[in-house]
Amino acid sequence: MDKVDIKVNGLSVNYGTKRVLTNIHLDISAGHVYGVIGPNGAGKSTLFKSILGLIDYSAGRIEVFNTDIDEVRKRIAYVPQKDEVDWQFPATVQDIVLMGRYPFKKMLQRLSKEDYRIANDAMEELGILDLANRQIGKLSGGQQQRVFIARALCQQADLFFLDEPFVGVDITTEEKIISLLKSLAAKGKTILVVHHDLSTVEHYFSKVILINQRLIAYGDTKETFVQENIAQAYGPQLTILHKTGLV
Repeated sequence: MDKVDIKVNGLSVNYGTKRVLTNIHLDISAGHVYGVIGPNGAGKSTLFKSILGLIDYSAGRIEVFNTDIDEVRKRIAYVPQKDEVDWQFPATVQDIVLMGRYPFKKMLQRLSKEDYRIANDAMEELGILDLANRQIGKLSGGQQQRVFIARALCQQADLFFLDEPFVGVDITTEEKIISLLKSLAAKGKTILVVHHDLSTVEHYFSKVILINQRLIAYGDTKETFVQENIAQAYGPQLTILHKTGLV
């Protein structure tokens, strides 16, 4: 039986008077790459932020590694949506990647040679070591995503949340990232990815979570990512998706 890293029991979230998520129950198992799938406004990012303790929720209980999120933050890496990042911030690629080491440092403690080695290894793995001194706002969209994934690697986390990591990314970078995520899962890491391109779901993810404000279905991709569940999740949007060739 798979080890469960995240337990979500009866999660409901309101933004003011608007209900965004309703009564979500999930067990997230270690060693898989999960695709979090649903239409715009389905609550995918809200689910991430609820689990991460970044927003308050109206009802329910969430456990990560069998405890409260605040007890295990060092073990969790989060790659936010691109529009949540200030790309004009005066930081280099190396500066951002090294932020993955800060959770392991005491107040005012300096970064060590080992921290720099870990950061260099992460940048090399993502193919951005030659960009180490470049300001992040001067990078392409694909390079920017690689920087934040390198930061997550530098943190040596056990649980990874990636919110739309393939937006603005070329296909070569996308395939490199998904290959890396699969290799992390093979080492027992747990990966959750908000994803929009339905045509690649079966190839990218071993498990999927289909939501549209409520949980439609979750589990192994072959059994869960089927036409009936997709239709329930997307409703009227499904016709548009067919016309654009996404399903």
